[in-house]
Amino acid sequence: MDEKKCGLKPRNNIGGQAVIEGVMMRGKKIYAMAVRNPEGGITIEKKDCGGLGTKGAFFRLPILRGIAAFVDSLVLGTRILMRSAELAGEALLEEEESTSKFEKFLQEKLGEKLGDVMIYTSVTISMILGVLLFFMLPVWLGNFFKTMVPTWALGIIEGLLRIGIFLLYIFAISRMKEIQRVFQYHGAEHKTINCFESGKELTVENAMGCTRLHKRCGTSFLLIVMIVSMIVLFFVRTDVIWIRFVSRLILVPIIAGLSYEIIRWAGTSDGKLVNIISFPGMCLQKITTSEPDASQLETAIAAMKGVLEDEAQ
Repeated sequence: MDEKKCGLKPRNNIGGQAVIEGVMMRGKKIYAMAVRNPEGGITIEKKDCGGLGTKGAFFRLPILRGIAAFVDSLVLGTRILMRSAELAGEALLEEEESTSKFEKFLQEKLGEKLGDVMIYTSVTISMILGVLLFFMLPVWLGNFFKTMVPTWALGIIEGLLRIGIFLLYIFAISRMKEIQRVFQYHGAEHKTINCFESGKELTVENAMGCTRLHKRCGTSFLLIVMIVSMIVLFFVRTDVIWIRFVSRLILVPIIAGLSYEIIRWAGTSDGKLVNIISFPGMCLQKITTSEPDASQLETAIAAMKGVLEDEAQ
């Protein structure tokens, strides 16, 4: 089967995410997560997507819908990662090994709300660390060049540092054995989506022949964020470091919103310009996705079918 014939003309907005020993597929209203359980079978769970994107027309406006989608993906992504670990049996092993007094205290005080508190705490910490690593650190490092280059060049140096840090981060985590398996499920997710978008029957054989790269991938989105931030922040021309720090914090949501619009357009269009814009992200996906085996593709297909059962249109 020719890989180039798979996934060239996207016909839907189904997206996905690799999780612990499985894949989540997300439609407009519901998401379905398929995970390999300890017995070797596939456990499927479906839930409403919810999130800011469903809270009214305000969060469906251009730019704003990108900000809402970014927040929703962080919250949902953290939630399903924790749940997939439970279904795969990993979280249960950790819980059996040790439960601290502090954890017992939280369980007594918060009860059923403990899960939500943990999720939003994890998302908050992740966002803070992401801003510090990919926005604040490049500003601080770039400040060492302010006596060597004109003020307008600081934004370019900062942008190049940001991209360099991001690529180094991706390369570092790709060396971890646990992440390598997640990357295989990431490849299975893309192959399944490309198989469906090409109009082929959802079978392991058909999906295996499709490419593991996709224009709407989150990896491509993050790289576009880096590039868009370089363009936007180029116009904030000041060598006063505290102003540079504050401007980055203020502009992060706008940069995320603009990047979302670009990836949304690229994912539903075709042409030379789209291919040029998508090319860097597609190259990076060769690191963040790996060729899956048949069982991983079977799991991804089960998640896709779970969504299609409720959103066949």
